[in-house]
Amino acid sequence: MSSFLKALLLAACAAALPAGPALAQGAPTSAQLKLAKQAEKLKPGEWVLRPEIAPEGPVLVYVDLGRQRATVYRNGVRVGVSTISSGKEGYETPTGVFTILEKDQDHRSRTYDNAPMPYQQRLTWMGVALHAGNLPGYPASHGCVRLPMAFAKKLFTITPMGGTVVIAGGSEDPVKREAAGVLAPPMAGVTSMPIMPTAPDQQFSWRPDASPTGPVSIIISTGDQQVVVLRNGKEIGRAKAVVAQQTTESQVMTLSGGPKPQWIQVGVKDLAEPNEIISTERVEQMHLPEAFVKDMRSVIGPGTTVLVTQASVSQDTTGRQQTVMDADDGKKTN
Repeated sequence: MSSFLKALLLAACAAALPAGPALAQGAPTSAQLKLAKQAEKLKPGEWVLRPEIAPEGPVLVYVDLGRQRATVYRNGVRVGVSTISSGKEGYETPTGVFTILEKDQDHRSRTYDNAPMPYQQRLTWMGVALHAGNLPGYPASHGCVRLPMAFAKKLFTITPMGGTVVIAGGSEDPVKREAAGVLAPPMAGVTSMPIMPTAPDQQFSWRPDASPTGPVSIIISTGDQQVVVLRNGKEIGRAKAVVAQQTTESQVMTLSGGPKPQWIQVGVKDLAEPNEIISTERVEQMHLPEAFVKDMRSVIGPGTTVLVTQASVSQDTTGRQQTVMDADDGKKTN
């Protein structure tokens, strides 16, 4: 397994709650513009969260380790932002694409002296999570992403099980664009099958009964020239693809809802520096068996996450009910 893939997804985590004064309350706002202006002025422990700006739709939590910020999008609209504290030196928070595996509002760490971790939202079974904790203004946890108490409580109520959390070393703000090509969801009278040759190898697997329900994640490996479809963390489909390789930068896309679905796209890597957001046009025009495209499209909907990466998607790196991609070198649990 590649070192990049390992770096994407695993680290140990824990953090104790502060014994000092109560954490800051959310600043009132009612418009995206006001929210954006407030977000730039937040001090450690401060936050803004107004889910009523977008009452419905898939939720994406985007954690920027470079800026020590967590931004919440619903249906492609920014509805909140909070200061965070991520993993300190030696316990760095892993970057990657995660799904929420477990929610426990009264969780306590089994690794770190029964330390309280209120409103925990588990991202890996090896100990990485979002939860309420102390925010000193710099990375200080053992790998988790600490949030202000009131923000963590409110966020807990709007994130679904299986929701998407993206953790990046540092990135540009996500961009939105229309869904197209083989990654466009089925829309009666709107979406047509792209005209393109199929992959040279017509063989593919499609086993939707392996996981009948749950959030859908699609991994497109430009290195392996393969596409893997996961539902609820389990593989339900795989096909050989012909993908024009454009960059070494990994890209994450989450599909918003509405009459004209859009992809919310961010760049992801394991370094604390800005990540590029690149065009995925060639990926959306990749060559796949026609029958596989029809099957894949049948499960694409609001909340679907696509990861475009050079990392390997061999049989050893997917299938366990854990994260969008899995790794095997974690040692600590909470």
